[in-house]
Amino acid sequence: MDMMDALIAGGWLMVPLLGCSLAATVIIIERLWTLRARRIAPYGLGQEVCRLVARGQVNLYWLEGHSPLGGVLAAGLRNARLGHEQVRARLQEAATAVIHDMERFLSPLGTIAAITPLIGLLGTVVGMIEVFAVIVTGDGASRSADLAGGISRALVTTAAGLTVAIPSLMFHRYFQRRVEDITVRMEEQAGQVVEYLAHYPGELVLAERHADESRPGPRGDEQLEADGRIAPRVKQP
Repeated sequence: MDMMDALIAGGWLMVPLLGCSLAATVIIIERLWTLRARRIAPYGLGQEVCRLVARGQVNLYWLEGHSPLGGVLAAGLRNARLGHEQVRARLQEAATAVIHDMERFLSPLGTIAAITPLIGLLGTVVGMIEVFAVIVTGDGASRSADLAGGISRALVTTAAGLTVAIPSLMFHRYFQRRVEDITVRMEEQAGQVVEYLAHYPGELVLAERHADESRPGPRGDEQLEADGRIAPRVKQP
């Protein structure tokens, strides 16, 4: 039985299974691209922000556009003069929004993993009912052949449902774990900045815009050197 025969044998319930398969594929590809740790919470950003605070060169415009973690840190820095507790509260609010964005489409993916086996089972039950209805009206010589062929066709939807559900469930669990790992990294780096601000002796100097709008600050693949130069970021081994 080739692919086209299987689709025909599965009946109309193969249509929602194909739709679920397409939706799961799109979600998996999109989340693999989006949930990259270096895009959301680049390594060393917290330490870099602490160095910029020490130099009085914190650029909130650059920081917010740097990464989602940068936006979280910028929200805390913007309220640094209101006190330690306010900084933590703003960091928490911004981090919650980032986590919500990371979890986008995970619920539909989990739903697909849960319902596709049930749709497949429903297709098998419907197919078996049709098979037995045909057998009852047939003669004795053809019943065995009709039963074997009918059961084979009826099980197609169950196989299709499991084929969609298994990878969907695996990727759903994987993405959940990745969100947890990125969240921990964000908390660690935000904690570094909060701890530094709590013991910062001077007045915090913040800039909403850079004097040179065409070059607001180092990009994600760059870092600010001690002498003020912008240089390529050294990749961690």
